[in-house]
Amino acid sequence: MLSYIKRKLSESDSVAGGSNNSNTTTAAASELVRKTSQMSLDNGTIAYGEDALLHELGYRNATDLQETIYDLLRTIRDPEKPCTLEDLNVIYEDGIFVMPPTRSNVSVVRIEFNPTVPHCSLATLIGLCIRVKVERGLPHNIKLDIYIKKGAHQTEEEINKQINDKERIAAAMENPNLCELVENCIKDEE
Repeated sequence: MLSYIKRKLSESDSVAGGSNNSNTTTAAASELVRKTSQMSLDNGTIAYGEDALLHELGYRNATDLQETIYDLLRTIRDPEKPCTLEDLNVIYEDGIFVMPPTRSNVSVVRIEFNPTVPHCSLATLIGLCIRVKVERGLPHNIKLDIYIKKGAHQTEEEINKQINDKERIAAAMENPNLCELVENCIKDEE
């Protein structure tokens, strides 16, 4: 595979007029890696890069992980209304982003949600429910970044800090009343 990449890079240098422009080579390498890392695993091609990590975790590609997370989140119930977050359009599939892995090869997922009103007093609780549901529902470790959709809440920056702070999350889950609220929101219906 490595010889194939080197050969393709050489060919792209030839096509570019034989210049040794590092930007051309870098762009060609990036494009080639992107294309080959997205090859179907069904045809026996060996995955590498981001897709290799996802494949190792049991997913075909980033879309597969995105859909898995959405399926987990869509059933979370709103703390006040007899509806799910999916019903209220608080959670939506386009708000789940699979990002490049960290240097230590941990998958990164960014989840964006949209509170129903800009002054929603339960936005922090909803963010906590999202975090707990994903962490419990996935059998492997991923880095979760959970954010309110830009411009959708009056205090989004403050809430974003709270729902992404490990110490605050741990303290919140030690509160029995809050823990019971989260459990009621995330439990699967029988």
